[in-house]
Amino acid sequence: MRYFIDLSFDGTAYHGWQVQPNGESVQGVLQRALSTLLQQETAITGAGRTDAGVHARLMVAHFDVQAPLPLPPVRGGQQQSAEDYLCFRLNGILPYDIAVQRIYAVADDAHARFSAVARTYHYYVHTCKSPFLRNYSWRLVRTPDFAAMNRAAALLPEYLDFTSFSKLNTDTKTNICHVSSARWVQLNADEWRFEITADRFLRNMVRAIVGTLMEVGRGTLTLDGFRQVIEKKDRSVAGDSVPARGLFLVNVEY
Repeated sequence: MRYFIDLSFDGTAYHGWQVQPNGESVQGVLQRALSTLLQQETAITGAGRTDAGVHARLMVAHFDVQAPLPLPPVRGGQQQSAEDYLCFRLNGILPYDIAVQRIYAVADDAHARFSAVARTYHYYVHTCKSPFLRNYSWRLVRTPDFAAMNRAAALLPEYLDFTSFSKLNTDTKTNICHVSSARWVQLNADEWRFEITADRFLRNMVRAIVGTLMEVGRGTLTLDGFRQVIEKKDRSVAGDSVPARGLFLVNVEY
């Protein structure tokens, strides 16, 4: 039987989602907790791979078991569902920075990664010094031209090949992505966020896009120049990747 898990995490302390040989990962922590509760080695597959320091308001993962999940004891004449009980127990042993919202049965061929049709990321920036935003948003010393950055962001759905915004030397077979929307939204006088939705994302793609949009916002890259960055399909012509702490995976659609 296959189950999906909806979870969220603060990625500050982790080397990304995927299990790493030289550091703790969200996937690794979740797998160990689930294996402990189910009393068998249980592998987990996520909807994607977030980089070190990146957060998720919603990550979706799946796992398989050979038998139905054990039912909880009956209390007060009512019995909690097996899925809700496992969710409760997982949250009891997971660290404070990982939380499971829901566990639910799915079809055996449902896949957390390959069945997803869209993913949405948000990247947060702020223009004032704040002790409360430092781990979840990137502080800008000067306010860029967000209107110009929005004009550049509106060009992204016109393209398919995002090699210029991909981390080099990855095992990705294609750099084709279908971006359906991309825009900057003002949250208040000092805070903005970049919202982007696509069917898939390349390694480091969102952070590289934001870094290149910042060059537009600072006036060092024109709108035509931004087009040329995409069309050259060369990572070396794009902007620097922005810090991971401002990036959140916020939705996965099926």
